[in-house]
Amino acid sequence: MSGAYEKVYQASVASPNVFWKAAADDIFWYQFPETILDDSNSPFNTWYKDGLTNACYNALDFHVEQGRGEQTALIYDSPVTQTVEKYTYNELQVAVAQAAGALAELGVTKGDRVIIYMPMIPEAAIAMLACARIGAPHSVVFGGFAANELAVRIDDAQPTLIISASCGIEVDRIIEYKPLLDHAIDLAQHKPNHCLVFQRPQTTAALQSGRDLDWVSTVSRAQPVECVPVESTHPLYILYTSGTTGQPKGVVRDTGGNIVSLKWSMKNIYDVEAGDVFWAASDIGWVVGHAYIVYGPLYNGNTTIMFEGKPVGTPDPGTFWRIISEHQVKSFFTAPTAFRAIKKEDPNGLFIKKYDIQCLKYLFLAGERCDPDTLHWAEDQLGIPVIDHWWQTETGWSICANPVGIELLPVRPGSPTKAVPGYQINILDANHQPLPAGEIGDIVVKLPLPPGTFPTLWNAEDRYVKTYFAPHPGYYQTGDAGYIDEEGYLYVMSRTDDVINVAGHRLSTGAMEEVLAAHPDVAECAVIGVADDMKGQVPLGLLVLKAGVTKDDQAIAQEVVKMVRETIGPVAAFKTATVVQRLPKTRSGKVLRGTMRSIADSQPYKTPATIDDPVILDEISETLKTLGYAKS
Repeated sequence: MSGAYEKVYQASVASPNVFWKAAADDIFWYQFPETILDDSNSPFNTWYKDGLTNACYNALDFHVEQGRGEQTALIYDSPVTQTVEKYTYNELQVAVAQAAGALAELGVTKGDRVIIYMPMIPEAAIAMLACARIGAPHSVVFGGFAANELAVRIDDAQPTLIISASCGIEVDRIIEYKPLLDHAIDLAQHKPNHCLVFQRPQTTAALQSGRDLDWVSTVSRAQPVECVPVESTHPLYILYTSGTTGQPKGVVRDTGGNIVSLKWSMKNIYDVEAGDVFWAASDIGWVVGHAYIVYGPLYNGNTTIMFEGKPVGTPDPGTFWRIISEHQVKSFFTAPTAFRAIKKEDPNGLFIKKYDIQCLKYLFLAGERCDPDTLHWAEDQLGIPVIDHWWQTETGWSICANPVGIELLPVRPGSPTKAVPGYQINILDANHQPLPAGEIGDIVVKLPLPPGTFPTLWNAEDRYVKTYFAPHPGYYQTGDAGYIDEEGYLYVMSRTDDVINVAGHRLSTGAMEEVLAAHPDVAECAVIGVADDMKGQVPLGLLVLKAGVTKDDQAIAQEVVKMVRETIGPVAAFKTATVVQRLPKTRSGKVLRGTMRSIADSQPYKTPATIDDPVILDEISETLKTLGYAKS
């Protein structure tokens, strides 16, 4: 081992001002900041507060001026419409400058909010960058979100303008956006001045006279505008994440820290240089889409891919491999859920063998914990490092990762490796005391958080402090539970509320899921803690089997119960597992364990706005009833 990671990490925590000043030297500033970190009002810490910059300039104009204008900046690959489009940095800059001009002509100025409610099409990225160009914070809402959820975001962000499209496409199904948008505006107390609508060929939306405008005709008439210098602390965007109260939390991302941290991460975590092709198979509605489809790769001068499709079914489990081969992807980033879906449909990797993917050097996984079985399957099939890394909407980039651009550390299945430079991770008990290696507790990050995280919540400073910093003073409470081993590797076992208490023993559902996932017939799984009169809680395993499995469901369930008892021991009280057709998930692939637990315990629950298919909850409810749960 070279020791390069340890050297960089120690430099980051010993002298954060020096470390992050050096990183700031690598981006464009209209005015370089004199103050690197202002921590005088913790936890409201600010980075580069007296600097002036612009995210769009760093993403586009800078590269054009550096002579890379003819390099491909954005590839739009849509198997659902059988379309591939490419934009050079020159072409993307022209398109963004003109779209920004249209926004300005509609009265959008620096500080005005713009909601973007769009599918995965180039115009979505153009809209985001156009907002950044004129200093208008954007708030992207996942296309197709329910009207009432969109209305809540409209009332909170109070946008001057909403940008949308006529429809999205889910595999072979058209989802009309405009009726949802119209209903949301009817429900909201705040009314935008205008809606700018991109008409897709699959369906044409009806435009309301006086409020709604056609994207193509409006943008084509506009005069392009230059970038507006903004303060480093100026909000680049607001991204809403679900809160435990059901009221969404508007995570604010500031401009300067976002540019510095994401550009630093592209080289140091993902090992890509300007000109390399980087692909994050996510959606712009999620933080991954913001950070690693739009902003990060473009800050770094990469070619980025915008994918409109699914890992399976558009048209088959080979879609990812076609895109990697066709566009020569070097570093690929997706969710473990996507790989479990591929593994379920193509357990022997036959579709992988159809394509030449020698260009691919790394696979990065994030979004939820990657079970070792999925990691091993990917390693065996691809023959490259498979890197699990961990971060959150709030942090905006990795908390914990294998920083392959600095040093490829040994991979430990089940661990996202070690703290990223800038993050000081600790494991604390309920009394704020540090726990020894191997013991599960709250995963926290010592303040100050590094650049690019979240300086506040939109219009909710009290909630910001109460939710994230009051539980452990001096630390950011991640809401995840886990442990650090003797070698400094972090193991994120579950959300804090997914640590179950079985007869006084705190047990991780994630550890049990590792065992279940290791069964050769299991494609994916979830373990939830359900109420029990004697033990407080007991674990229940839900199994989705691989395609083509013919063994009896009950036999498989009995086998995994035996595996858990042999691996974790009788203390786990793991006695029940059942096979289901599918697990309820968010559109980003996170399994809705908390919702399933509420159903099992006959507790009231709210169907999450982010759920991929609400019908799955009915299926799960019926299954749980057959087991004696979900009685009301």
